[in-house]
Amino acid sequence: MASKSIIDVENGGNLKGLSREIRHGRTAHNMSSSSLRKKSDVTLLQSVQIGVLRKILANLQEVILGTKLAFLFVSVPVAIVAEYCNFGHGWVFILSLLGLIPLAERVSFLTEQIAFFTGPTVGGLLNATCGNATELIIAFFALASDKIVVVKCSLLGSVLSNLLLVLGTSLFCGGLVNLRKEQRYDRTQADANSGLLILGTMCLILPLLFKYADPSSLGHPALDLSRASSIIMLISYGAYLFFQLKTHRQLFEPQEDDDGDEEDSQVEEAVIGWQSGVAWLVVMTATIALLSEYVVKTIESAANSWDISVSFISVILLPIVGNAAEHAGAIIFAVKNKLDITLGVAMGSASQISMFVVPLTVVVAWMMGKGMDLDFGILETVSLFISVVLAAFMLQTGDSHYMKGFILLLSYLVIGACLFVLKTPLDSWYTGC
Repeated sequence: MASKSIIDVENGGNLKGLSREIRHGRTAHNMSSSSLRKKSDVTLLQSVQIGVLRKILANLQEVILGTKLAFLFVSVPVAIVAEYCNFGHGWVFILSLLGLIPLAERVSFLTEQIAFFTGPTVGGLLNATCGNATELIIAFFALASDKIVVVKCSLLGSVLSNLLLVLGTSLFCGGLVNLRKEQRYDRTQADANSGLLILGTMCLILPLLFKYADPSSLGHPALDLSRASSIIMLISYGAYLFFQLKTHRQLFEPQEDDDGDEEDSQVEEAVIGWQSGVAWLVVMTATIALLSEYVVKTIESAANSWDISVSFISVILLPIVGNAAEHAGAIIFAVKNKLDITLGVAMGSASQISMFVVPLTVVVAWMMGKGMDLDFGILETVSLFISVVLAAFMLQTGDSHYMKGFILLLSYLVIGACLFVLKTPLDSWYTGC
């Protein structure tokens, strides 16, 4: 194939025999995103005689047109034009959110392509740490703008969205489609992620309770406790990655059926080279950063124009849009009765946000001289605690049916309704922000 020859020229060799080994470096996030990719047609490229031009066109075809969400790329330049032409903050906000959908999916694609050349361990580490790059970039821009409440709400919403909405929709749709089939999954990764989530929730509860346990304490003990807890959370996530990628790697390998499914097998070989993958990843990350800046800058104005609270946008809308591609992939695999991949996406993303992104933002805020702590508020923390316990309880049996998903979905609707009617002003949520 033309695309394969281009890769060989770009990297000075071929990848024969590597594609099977790289399975160990892939995560459920990439497996999920791959369900939204489409195979490129190389017949037109073969007619291009100029090698450099053929290589450029091949990369554009694979990176820009190689996803079923390619039509949403139009939102990116339109959002930029809307910002510079002052079309209104509401339009800039919604266009930026739409533009982030294909960009997040393409980052997952590019990290997987780079992982083909780095080996299974480094590839798995790259995939695991880049799985939620969009949320991390948005959080950093919100920190720089002193919108700590937006940071907390968006990260909390990502965890709730994965635990209740994504997992609930996947189990519900998968259960309905496979009514007459047994739906089972390996409990190993579910148990490991549940333990991490419970630990992360405990680290959020303690700073909240600290001010009630000793209201006369001087200084900022809750902030100090949050920073110490964040370091512990990062260490625990590092231990989890070592457990997942090294010592117990075989337990976390996504199970695929050898049924010749074209969608599942089309990412077995790299389709772009190492240099191209790195270059495109830089471009996509920079574009995500630009749109994230727009989102953070316009979120309050959009909330005011739509007459809804910033909390609802941050907890509900941002996570849904930011991970739409990954969420859709999780549902597709559940319908195919591949629940191990679905659980890896939902629970894995929730664990990554809770144990990596949240404490990392606290540490980064510490370095920036900003007082972000782990006190997310009593309503938000209790909602998270109940969600973690409910999700862990639903996954204890090792099998699934649509009723489990329906219960998780209803729980998400209740939390969403609560935040929709909550009209607390942004500047009075937390006294410490």
